[in-house]
Amino acid sequence: MKNKLKGTITESMVVAGIGLAAFYWVCESFMYFFLEPEANIFQIILGPDLFQVWTRILVLCIFAIFGSHVQYTYNKRRAADSALRESSEKYRTILESIEEGYFETDLKGNLTFCNDPFCKIIGYPRNQLLGMNVREHTAPDTAEKISRITEQVKQTGRPEDVTAYDVIRQNGSKTALELSISLLTDKYGKPAGFRGMLRDVTKRKETEEEKRLLETQLQQAQKMESIGTLAGGIAHDFNNILMGIQGNATLMKLKIGSEHPSYEKIKNIEKSVQNGTELTKQLLGFARRGKYLVKITDLNEVIEKSSSLFVRTKKEIQIHTNFHDGIWAVEVDSGQIEQVLLNLYVNAWQAMPEGGDLYLKTRNVMLDSSYVKPFEVEYGKYVQISVSDTGVGIDRETRERIFEPFFTTKEMGRGTGLGLASVYGIIKSHDGYIDVTSEKEKGTTFTIYLPASDKEAVREKGVPVEMLKGTGTILLIDDEKMILDVGCELLEELGYTVLSALSGRQAIDIFQKNSDKIDLIIMDMIMPGMNGGETFDRLRNINSNIKVLLSSGYSVNSQATKILRRGCDGFIQKPFNLNQLAEKIGKIMGKR
Repeated sequence: MKNKLKGTITESMVVAGIGLAAFYWVCESFMYFFLEPEANIFQIILGPDLFQVWTRILVLCIFAIFGSHVQYTYNKRRAADSALRESSEKYRTILESIEEGYFETDLKGNLTFCNDPFCKIIGYPRNQLLGMNVREHTAPDTAEKISRITEQVKQTGRPEDVTAYDVIRQNGSKTALELSISLLTDKYGKPAGFRGMLRDVTKRKETEEEKRLLETQLQQAQKMESIGTLAGGIAHDFNNILMGIQGNATLMKLKIGSEHPSYEKIKNIEKSVQNGTELTKQLLGFARRGKYLVKITDLNEVIEKSSSLFVRTKKEIQIHTNFHDGIWAVEVDSGQIEQVLLNLYVNAWQAMPEGGDLYLKTRNVMLDSSYVKPFEVEYGKYVQISVSDTGVGIDRETRERIFEPFFTTKEMGRGTGLGLASVYGIIKSHDGYIDVTSEKEKGTTFTIYLPASDKEAVREKGVPVEMLKGTGTILLIDDEKMILDVGCELLEELGYTVLSALSGRQAIDIFQKNSDKIDLIIMDMIMPGMNGGETFDRLRNINSNIKVLLSSGYSVNSQATKILRRGCDGFIQKPFNLNQLAEKIGKIMGKR
């Protein structure tokens, strides 16, 4: 309370004026006392006459007014100084509390002021930054860009934004910034320097790049899915055509001897059918239309076997293996995985025309949900296979299209463009994914991830099966008349009595009338109207013990797998020859 009262009194302009006037009055009285010692007390205080009294009063008023003005001016200046200090402190507090970096430079770009966030973003202490030219901690191309922009700001006076500003921190790392620059002027309005705000956008750019990559991968996956659907449909129809050719060629060969002039030509037709079958296998592999023979497999053994076979014919390639001990087992079609690996080996060999090194590596990995999201697979335990070469590398444009069917960088007639497309499809059909990284003149790495199995790999020994003729009645169902006719003749050559149906509904009618006579049903999977799955269920409702062999131009895909799991006895893929058909029938009929 006392301090407040004291401050109020000292800051009063009236008190200051009266005090100054009183001081004058006392001085005047003392002077008169020494000049006129015989004067009485009233004369000393008030003056010797009326003129002196009024003079003192007038001067007293003047001093009171002057003193009040002095006090007013002093108070005003002190208040202004206090407000300036408060404003400056507030301004500094705001600059230090914001996340953005603030800085000021002279016209040459030398830093004259910066806040703490600026120091943290740039990565230098303040005592090193002050006086440093802003171009010293930027890349050369960025420094040139900043010079152009600051000159433009100086000429126009308009602020400019810089969206791509990379700085090199003290530790050597690069940071991406966004920057706003404006002009500083002196009291005459002339350019005196620059001020700016900058923010660290490194994480944002990384996020944007990750998002762009995810979108690209998703678009690529969707594109491959669409192309795969088309390729699978073409392969299915093509296999049906090959079935007709294969069946007729087989029947012709059975009716003529090896001495017949057309015998070799028929064998050539069968070879062409086999070549066509291999082509459709690649198409179906790309289209992810299923697997053929799935079993628990040790991938180290598959890679060892396939690489040993490959290196015998390509001695200019040095193969280096690094197999993980205790590799997890996987459930795969080992034949298809061998096809994948051989395609990658050949691709590496072609990238190293003068020879080179091929590195094969396996390891167990755990993939989380964020990592596998763009590849549309489940997270969890995977076995990783990497195939790396020291070849010429692949440019970005080629990498973006490398898994597309019929895309090839080879000259016309040197490649079908289906090798890597089928690799992609086979891996996807095994619920895995494949990725590729490459750099020109430094080599390429294909990385495959296949889901691990908790089961143990078991080595199986193949048992040769002879072509056996048989007896009994078989119901053959197919919506393609040519395949139906050829199939009937092939079955009759094997000794079976054949009933045929062009649709599922027709097959059900025939089976209802002859269920006690029919020993086996061979059924197409893809049929108009009533499809293979519905036909199978209705046939089993009539006779739950009837044996069924499923046939399709597709391989064992998800639809066929569902039918097989419901009790179907086997699967055979078109086109098949007489030996393959006899083997399948023998296995199923032998189950009695």
